Amino acid sequence: MLHLSSVLDSTELAQARAMLAGADWEDGRATSGSLPAQIKRNRQLPAQGPATQRLQQLVLDALRRNQLFFSAALPRRIAPPMFSRYQGSEDHAGDYLDDHVDVAMRILPDGERVRTDLSCTLFLSDPEEYAGGELVIFDNWRDEQVKLKAGDMLLYPADKIHRVNPVTAGQRYASFFWIESMVRSEEQRRLLFQMDRDLMLLRATAQEGQAPAVLGLTGAYHKLLRMWGQG
Repeated sequence: MLHLSSVLDSTELAQARAMLAGADWEDGRATSGSLPAQIKRNRQLPAQGPATQRLQQLVLDALRRNQLFFSAALPRRIAPPMFSRYQGSEDHAGDYLDDHVDVAMRILPDGERVRTDLSCTLFLSDPEEYAGGELVIFDNWRDEQVKLKAGDMLLYPADKIHRVNPVTAGQRYASFFWIESMVRSEEQRRLLFQMDRDLMLLRATAQEGQAPAVLGLTGAYHKLLRMWGQG
C-alpha cells in the first residue's frame, strides 16, 4: 500500500467538491456488477453524466503530473474514475461497503477490458467531516484502517479483501478506480519502484566521479522494465 499526499491541490479539490455537491446521484447498488447488491449501500455518480466526465478529467490530469504515482503504478491503462458518497444517518444505520475483492477485469464503456492490478481510493472529504467510513484493507493477517485527508490517495493491490466501514455521521466523498500496470507482477513492480526511488536520491546526491555508476543503475532499471513490462 502506498499513501500519496496532495494528489489534488486546493483549487482542484474545491472544484471537485463543488461539482459533487451539485451532482445528481444514483443508487450505488446499480453498479454492483457480479457482487450481491446487498454488499453495499451508497450513492454513486452516473458513469456517463456530465459532472462525472468533468471530474474524471480533473482526476486524470492530476495523476498524469504525479511522478510518485507513475513510479509506483507504472500505469498502462487507467479505468475511468468513479465517484461515491457515503452518508450517515441519525439511527447510525449509515452507508457502507462490505468485505469483497475487486473483479480481475473491468469492462470499459467502449468495450475494452482493463486488468485490475491496482486499486485506488482518492479521498475527497476530510476525516473530521464524517464519522466511521474507514477504508479497511485486510493485509498480511491484519486489518489496516485508512482515513486520509481530502486530496490524498491510497494505492493498493486489487486482490486485497477490503471494505468501507459504515458512515455514522456526515458525508464521505471519494473517487475510486483501477489500474492495469505495465508490470503485472506485484513483486516486480515493488522492486522497480524501490530502484526508481533510490535512483532519484542518488541523482540528487551523487558526488564527483559517481555519475557512471548512477548511469549503469539507470540502465539496469530500464532493462528490467523492458524485460517485465507490457507495451
